[in-house]
Amino acid sequence: MLKHRGFPSRLPGTDFQFTIRRANKQGATKIIRRERYKDRNAADRRADAGFVAALWNHFGEDPFERGNLDAGRLSWLIGREVVWAEEPADPSSYDQLLRLDRKRAEAAFPEVFAAPESFQWEDDDDEDWD
Repeated sequence: MLKHRGFPSRLPGTDFQFTIRRANKQGATKIIRRERYKDRNAADRRADAGFVAALWNHFGEDPFERGNLDAGRLSWLIGREVVWAEEPADPSSYDQLLRLDRKRAEAAFPEVFAAPESFQWEDDDDEDWD
């Protein structure tokens, strides 16, 4: 499993996780499309925006390997702002390539692209992960 060094591990000041520490021995958790209803609370919407901002800052529009990115967080965005970069897609693979669809991400989260500095990331590079 590829570990994305420099990618924020969570949304600062919250327990919303963006990455996992180690691979699951039974295999990668499957990425499934989760519906985002209009009545989601503000903290969940902020976590989605923060994750999109982290993806944009780290990868831009380039394809990226799923690696240690959290399947639960990806599931809120898959098929909309995050798309499969290769077919056939394997939602249960750490090696699956994904891509941020800028047009859709900007439409859903305009604040991420209007003020990218609004997300202050903690420096996780000093932490020793397995």
